[in-house]
Amino acid sequence: MCPNCEDFARTVLMLGQLALYGDTAGADFYFIEIVGTSLAASLPEPPPGTFPPGYDPNGGPDYPGGV
Repeated sequence: MCPNCEDFARTVLMLGQLALYGDTAGADFYFIEIVGTSLAASLPEPPPGTFPPGYDPNGGPDYPGGV
């Protein structure tokens, strides 16, 4: 597995674990906000082949309240 692939997978796993923690009783939402934002900002480029050829992440439908 390429080093970028491992970093991406590890970061996505940590984001998932943080989301699960957010559903527990007594979760620290300030911690979740700070760590979640940092983890999301640190996501490396997705490994090649993650998305189909020609995929445009900004090409989806407009949602209410979206920018």
